[in-house]
Amino acid sequence: MRFQGTLHEPKIESPETSHFVLVHGGGFGAWCWYKTMTLLKESGFKVDAVDLTGSGVSSCDTNSITSLEQYVKPLIDTFNELGNEEKVILVGHDFGGACISYVMELFPSKVAKAVFIAATMLTSGQSALDAISQQMGSNDLMQQAQIFLYANGKQNPPTSIDLDRTLLRDLLFNQSAAKDVELALISMRPIPFAPVLEKLSVSDENYGSVPRFYIKTLQDCAIPVSVQEAMINSNPPELVFEIKGSDHAPFFSKPRALHRILVEISKITPR
Repeated sequence: MRFQGTLHEPKIESPETSHFVLVHGGGFGAWCWYKTMTLLKESGFKVDAVDLTGSGVSSCDTNSITSLEQYVKPLIDTFNELGNEEKVILVGHDFGGACISYVMELFPSKVAKAVFIAATMLTSGQSALDAISQQMGSNDLMQQAQIFLYANGKQNPPTSIDLDRTLLRDLLFNQSAAKDVELALISMRPIPFAPVLEKLSVSDENYGSVPRFYIKTLQDCAIPVSVQEAMINSNPPELVFEIKGSDHAPFFSKPRALHRILVEISKITPR
């Protein structure tokens, strides 16, 4: 674990909040956080992990999702249920970065800090596809793994993206244990396409008021370090951490390192 400051040296105090809300990436579900949830709860934190629409145990057909708002509705519901003065540390992985950004714009007063883990940390007017595709031309493995689904017919745009199960280990889980790969193989679902295309609209007053932290995954084959660094450089967070030996799924491959960083972030007093 190592961090590099983009601002000043952090001041460590007692946590502003002891409540984490974990948001999975595209194709994943709340199930992927089982190790992180266990470790955080053992450290005394309250933890919620959300299944976004069409993910995890959600009964919604992924192909029917037509907007980012529809996709993140379960997360919006979670925030609507918070007490008036309650704040959380909001954590997003992968495409979950765009999802937490959407909610940071809606509920800035309820987000103490936002943590992006190998995530799409976008600028306003940018889509997740914009942020990733600019740098992904050489990622042959990602291109090979993508399977576009056309629930409305081939004459219409894709409705979702699935991933070739035979390539998942190499693409997402190249450092993860076999049992976690098997869990993912039976649990992952297609990624709704419309939210990936949707351009994010965020403001300095709302989204920009929330302290952001980024965690880089250094052995990531899905969102390579170069892509992560491009997003960091275009939208600098308070601090950048990195996890050596982590694939795209640090909650599987490096759960204790991830846990230590999350706890450390909880204690940082932002500028």
